[in-house]
This record gives sequence, C-alpha cells and structure tokens, in this order.
Amino acid sequence: MLIWDLFKMALRSLVTHKLRTFLTALGIIIGVASVISMISIGEGARSQTQDTISKFGTNIITVKPGQKKSRHVTTGKVDTLTMDDADYIKTNISLITGVAAQVYRSAQLKFENKNTNTTVRGTGASYARLANFEMDRGRFFNDEEIRTARRVCVVGSTVLKNLFDNINPVGKTIKVNGKNFLVIGTTIPKGALSWFDPDDQIFIPVTTAQKRIFGMKHVQSIDVQAGRIEDLEIIIEDITRLLKQKHNILEGKEDDFYVQNSAQFLRSWGDSAKTFTYLLGGIAAISLMVGGIGIMNIMLVSVTERTREIGIRKALGAKKKEILEQFLIESVLISFLGGGIGILLGIAISRFVSDIGGWDTIVSTQSILMAFGFSVAIGIFFGFYPANKAANLNPIDALRYE
Repeated sequence: MLIWDLFKMALRSLVTHKLRTFLTALGIIIGVASVISMISIGEGARSQTQDTISKFGTNIITVKPGQKKSRHVTTGKVDTLTMDDADYIKTNISLITGVAAQVYRSAQLKFENKNTNTTVRGTGASYARLANFEMDRGRFFNDEEIRTARRVCVVGSTVLKNLFDNINPVGKTIKVNGKNFLVIGTTIPKGALSWFDPDDQIFIPVTTAQKRIFGMKHVQSIDVQAGRIEDLEIIIEDITRLLKQKHNILEGKEDDFYVQNSAQFLRSWGDSAKTFTYLLGGIAAISLMVGGIGIMNIMLVSVTERTREIGIRKALGAKKKEILEQFLIESVLISFLGGGIGILLGIAISRFVSDIGGWDTIVSTQSILMAFGFSVAIGIFFGFYPANKAANLNPIDALRYE
C-alpha cells in the first residue's frame, strides 16, 4: 500500500476522534510552546544584559590589588596599587589610549531638603571616555581639577532623578558626606543591570576622593584602555611585567595585583547566560516527554479499539510493515499537529511577555527547529511501541477479539 493511502487512513482516524486527538496533542503543544518561550525570554535577557555591559567598553583592562584565588574571591592586601602605578602604566606602555585610577565607596548626598545614598567614584579625567559615559549637561572634570583636588562632581542620571527631580543641577552645590561639592555636569543614562545601576553614582576627581572624602593613599583599581582589541593580550603582559618590576616582585613569588580583561568577562558571562537559557529550555522540554507518554497511551488504546480492524486487514493481505507504518504515521501526525500549534503559541507568549512585561525576547529559528524536531522525534519514539504491537498481532486472535 502506498504511503499516501496510509497517510489518508491515519488522518481519517484522527479526524474521527477530534477531541481525543486534540487532548493527546495538548501535551506536545504545551511542551513546544514552553521550550520556545523560555528560550526566547532567556536569549532576550542575555542579549539585553550583554548590550548593557558592552556600554562600559570591551577593550578595557582592569588592574586590581591583591591575589585573585578564584573566579570571585580576592585575598591579600588591598592597598598595593597607587596613583604612581597608574602614572607608570600611562608613561611606559604603548598601544593604550587612556588610563584612569579609581577609588569608590558609598556616601550620603544632600541637596536642600533631599538626600540619598549612592556610590561616589573618584577617578581620572579620561574615565568618561574609557567607560563610555556621555555628557548630557555641562562637562567632566579636567586634569587641573584633579591636580588641585577640587570639590567638583559629575552626577549620574539616577542620582539626578532622586536628588534634583530632573531639574538642571549644573552650577548648584550638593553635600557629599557633609562637604560641599559643585556640580559641573550630568551624564546620559546607560540603563541598569540586574545587580548594578551605572547611573546611580557621582564622579569626582580621584585626588579629591582620596584626600577629602575617603582618607586613603591607595587606589582600588586602574582602568587601562587598549587602542585596539587585538592588542589586549600584549598590553596585559606588559602591565604584568612592569608592575612586577615596580613592586619588586621576584620570579616565583605571587603578584600583589591581578589583571582582568573586560572582553573575557563579557564572553564568560555570555556563555554562562547561554547555558542557563538552554537549561530553562531543557526544563520546559520535560513537558514534551509527558506529551510523548500521552501519545503512547492513546495509541495503545487505539490499537486495542481497532484490534478486529487490524485482524481483517491482515486477513486481506496487509503486511506487517503497512500496519506498523499506519500507526506510526498517526503518532507522528499528532506530533506535527501539536508542534505546529505549539510554535505559534510559543511565539505569541514571547510577544505577550515582551509587550506586557517590557522584557526583550528573541525567538530564534534555532529554538523553533529544535523544539519542533524534538516533538517529532518524541512522536516517533513513543509511537513505535504501539505501532509495533499492532503490527505483531496474530490475525486469528485479532479476528476473535470482541
């Protein structure tokens, strides 16, 4: 018998039991929709976060004090870097376009009758360019203001909203831990990450932060900008060599500093987020397995109900292969039906979440093909046992079946 004839017979059988067919396909529909929507939400969140992180620059090398023992834990002294180290890097390393030493702590700000707690970041004149901060109003502080430790500051957009009700603060005076600071500029919003809001901070000259606010002589980090991203590894090697020499660190001894590459961090974070996204998709795929079990259950019921039909067909000369193909086609058709509706539902859920929740979602062709292919594979896998059972029925026993 031709495959087309078997297909029409299988389709006729499914149409005869419309409600049962739909309920059987429902598990596949929910599974496919879950996989597509979960992956699209995860991919959207990953892309959005990576875009935000990229705003800080992917050609930045950060030098920090202490020894990095693991991915997240730092040990040793935290006062081993100084302004002299930043100047030494700037003077002696080529292929770089900027250096900015930093100190940062939380502090209380006050303007008239309003106050807020935020991060005060003492840094260099080139920090705005290094970290991709753009000015909205006013200007960033200059080298002369750093040299003389002037009490000037640049305000982030979140601080602007909390402290000034979005009025123009340039030229106004605020108190930072009780000390007066002149606001000389504001920055354009970057957008918050889940764990950090880059706009919820103010920027002051690094010397002012050290001498007038925090009372420290060391710096907490040094940002170095590479002219080309291809030169990152060379610059990292040069920084490591020069600081070892300056800090008199002998060969074989542990460094009292460590170097981070922002591009490596971005790739590492992206890989972790991608793994988490597909983990979510894998969890959602469990419902596809449940849908497959439903297909097997209904197909076994169908074989039992049509035992006499199978016996008659075999008595009239139907081959074992044809019986197997007929019932296998039925199970695959249910998977196709469920997969198709599930794709449409998954896309709809993703768009709904994007429109109502304000989250970015990315429905990729890869996730659609993966979910649909998995649903078809489940239809074949879970449909084979009932189909094989039908094909192996003894025609005499089948004809006697009541």
